[in-house]
Amino acid sequence: MKKEKLLVAKIGGNIIEDEKALSSFLEDFSKVEGAKILIHGGGKSATKLANQLGVKTEMIDGRRITSSDNLDIVVMTYAGLLNKKIVAELQKYNSNALGLTGADANIIQAKKRSVQFIDYGYVGDVVKVDPTIITSFLGQGIVPVFCAVTHDSKGQLFNTNADTIASEIASAMSTNFDVSLFYCFELKGVLENIEDKNSVIEHIDLNKYSQLRDDEVIADGMLPKLQNCFDALQKNVSKVHIANADFIKNNNTKHTTLSL
Repeated sequence: MKKEKLLVAKIGGNIIEDEKALSSFLEDFSKVEGAKILIHGGGKSATKLANQLGVKTEMIDGRRITSSDNLDIVVMTYAGLLNKKIVAELQKYNSNALGLTGADANIIQAKKRSVQFIDYGYVGDVVKVDPTIITSFLGQGIVPVFCAVTHDSKGQLFNTNADTIASEIASAMSTNFDVSLFYCFELKGVLENIEDKNSVIEHIDLNKYSQLRDDEVIADGMLPKLQNCFDALQKNVSKVHIANADFIKNNNTKHTTLSL
């Protein structure tokens, strides 16, 4: 039996910080036919609020150290202000959205990241995604909108990487859907030269990924993003793309496609 198509899109980077860019993306996203899920980050907004509240933000290699105070700020920003703004904007475009954290309906369980060389604090690594509740929402024509907050089923919330949540949700849904995963940010894709915004690497497989990593063409935040892409492909997600917001309305725009 042919599986129903499902789009899982993750937005991050400067798109979330730019009201016009975010609104334009959400309008285009709302026009995508069929089942769809949206995941969003919001690290820059959390840092801005932390600064306003006088709470120190500590980053190591681009990753947030989430203290108890920072966790409160992350939850307020991600699950509160940003999530509800996105949901309200989608409603404006007649897309019946529902804002969610991993704790809602026990959809995404996580565990506290173990301390090896660095203690990341209240950062959670995904253990399990329950696709049944998400499928039920989709069946009612609802668009789930997940922020980057999970829980451990014991009352503890966690800050969790939004790219990882997108990969894990896409993977969990791939059993019953033909899933395309789209990572959307301000660049056109993975760049050969960070100074040249048009130097998009249009196709990356595992061998190419290893080469780019060894040559240090890609580094820092792009490394875990690409790892999430390949994790999803290895768990039967059909297609994975990294692109800018224009890709949502025109799949022929220059972008990066991933394959095994």
